[in-house]
Formats: sequence, C-alpha cells, structure tokens
Amino acid sequence: MTTETEITLTPASLDEIKHLVSERAIQGETVLLNMGPQHPSTHGVLRLLLELDGEEVVNCIPDVGFLHTGIEKNMEAKTYEKAAVMTDRLDYLNNLGNNLVYCMAIEKLADLDVPPRAQAIRVILTELQRISSHLVWLGTHALDMAAMSVFLYCFREREIILDIFEMCSGQRMMTTFFRPGGLWRDVPADFEAAVRKFVQLFPERVNEYERLLTKNPLFLRRTKGIGVLKPETALQYGVTGPMLRASGIAHDLRKAQPYSGYDLYDFDIPTFTEGDTYARYLVRVEEMRQSLRIVEQALNKLPLGPVRSNNRKYVPPPRSEIGVSMEALIHHFKLWTEGFLPPKGSVYVGVESPRGELGVYLESDGGPKPYRVHWRTPSFTNMQILPILAKGHLVADLVVLIGTVDIVLGDVDR
Repeated sequence: MTTETEITLTPASLDEIKHLVSERAIQGETVLLNMGPQHPSTHGVLRLLLELDGEEVVNCIPDVGFLHTGIEKNMEAKTYEKAAVMTDRLDYLNNLGNNLVYCMAIEKLADLDVPPRAQAIRVILTELQRISSHLVWLGTHALDMAAMSVFLYCFREREIILDIFEMCSGQRMMTTFFRPGGLWRDVPADFEAAVRKFVQLFPERVNEYERLLTKNPLFLRRTKGIGVLKPETALQYGVTGPMLRASGIAHDLRKAQPYSGYDLYDFDIPTFTEGDTYARYLVRVEEMRQSLRIVEQALNKLPLGPVRSNNRKYVPPPRSEIGVSMEALIHHFKLWTEGFLPPKGSVYVGVESPRGELGVYLESDGGPKPYRVHWRTPSFTNMQILPILAKGHLVADLVVLIGTVDIVLGDVDR
C-alpha cells in the first residue's frame, strides 16, 4: 500500500493550486503527486504536493496542519505552573528544552531567581537531550538511506540517556522536570556516576558512527551536493540551528545570548560552508561532541545547594515541610489550586534547541493564567526551505532532504 497518489485536476482544484504550480502542470506536461500525509519517510503527518517531470522535482509544496493540537490555547486555559506539562508535547525529542524556555519566560516575567545548582543541572540535562535528539535524527536519517546498523547503534546510546532522565524524573520522555524557579526536585545520588559513565563511553561511539558513514561512498553519493542552502537564502527564510551553521553562519543562542550560565562553559560552534546534506550531517555529529564537552564541564563544577528558588510567592514549599507546617500546607494548596499572579507585561525568551531557535512569547494580564502563549518553533520555520532544497532533485533525494531538515511535526502544527 502506498500513500503516493496522482492528483486529478478539476476546475475547482485548479483554481486552488494554479498559483503554486508551474504552467506546465496546468497544461498537463508534468505530474502532480501527493506524498503523504502518512508516507513513512515524512517523519510525521506531513503532506507534500509534488510536481514532477519524470523523477525530477519541479515544485514541492508542504501542506501542514494534520497534527494540530491547539496547545497554545490549551496552555492559556491553565495556570502557569499547570501549563508546563504541555510543553513536553510540542517537540517530543526536546522535552527538557521545551520545559526550559517556558520556565525561563515565567522567570523573566516574574523576576524569579534560579539557584546555581539548578542552573548547572538544567545545562547537563538539556545537553543530554540535544545528544538524544541528534541520535534519533542520525539513526532515522541513515535508515531513510537503508543504513539499518546506524539506526540500531544510535538508539542503543539514546536508551542510556533516557534511563538518566527516568532516574531523575520517573519518566523517560515527558519529564516536566524543570519548574519555574528551578527543578522539580534534586537529582538522585547515582546521577553523577551515571552521567560520567556516559561521558566516558560516548566519544568512541560517535567515532563508530563516523566509521560507518563519513567516508562511506554510498552515503557520500546520497548527501554531497544534495540540497545546497546558500547562507543568504537561509537568512532570508529565518533558518536557524544546524541548517544555518552548515551554510557557514556561526549563530548559536548559547553563545550569542547566553542563558542558564552557558557563558561559564567552553565550547565551539561547528560550521561548514558547503550548505549541503553532508555538511548538515557533519555539523550535527560535531555538535554531539561539543554537548559532551559542556556536560563534562558542568559536572566538574556542579555546586551544592538548593535546586529551587526560595521565593514563596511563586514557588511551593518543600514537600518535607508540608507534613509538619500548616502554613506550608495551606501555601502549597493555594498555589496549586489558584496559581500565582505575575505582574502585567509580556516577554520573549529564546533558547537553542537541537533544531534551532525555540522561543516563547508570554503575556500576562496580572491573572493566574497566561493571557497569551505563542511559540516560535524551529521546525516550522526551517521546513519552509524544503521547496528550495528539493527543486531540481530526484524523488529519491526528497526523502533524504526531509530528513536533513530534521522536522518534528508536533513542533510544526502545535
């Protein structure tokens, strides 16, 4: 069974798409084909309207909205703290990064402090999340080109990271571990040893991936010179993340606008100038190594102390106090039933997610629920470049190009 179907043009459908396709399609010289919305290579529920001249892509028009969840409006119907659980569901490969940017927006809005230990643990877990996301990308990208072994090896290492997340939060993916003012709780005693074990074994595993792919002649033929993105085009479309850095522009919010103490860590921004699928592969592989550098530095300087702000206006009391203090119990009850009241105003906060700039606009009217929540997601912005990357390539290359953009459809539709 296939989800690629030819489109029969009626007068009504012609009026709808004639401004999107070439004159050749209207004259019947090229073929219009649906790819998706449930095609296995689209990495989610994405429909592509293809105009083909034989095997060559003349036009590629993304059609989104099949996964729309209404998360922004649902968050506006909940108190600030309760809405945090929904952030995990946006980009399911960057759960902790989604938690982080939302908590940072609340902290900026309410002028809420975050203890140094919580900042360092946030950095460790967010960088492990970045490695985990890149491992999923690398494994599935290789699988799209029939490299099954790489997929299995990448998921082997990802399991170790998910075990660390489960150790901290009780959940492997939807953790909601970051909370306004810090963390849900401190990390367990075995956390540091588990992370150090991963730091020791992972460099050789990355070398193993590279031995399988980096000089593989089949992989090179499928990626080198495919989907070249010029730096000026990337800037015009607002492309960020590895897509932008593979085109030679060294922009990374962790360096450009340091947050969560990233200015305390020494790391490089990998860039390549070729701008093709192969360059994007090299950038992401090197980013995993740089993330590992950051994790090791954060572990070495991990301070002692509290992991959540002592500002009782916004932060519930420690659980240990609830059983012995009536005031603490009442305070806990009121915060979780009524919420807190940040001052009126609006903020925008951005972080560097595995796919690029992830930002949240948060507006308060002084009530317990956000008046407006809006997400700036990198998958939605980066996907707009797909028609440019695909033009002139073969349908087989289109499968590779979808993978190289690294889109997550939950991040696109919201």
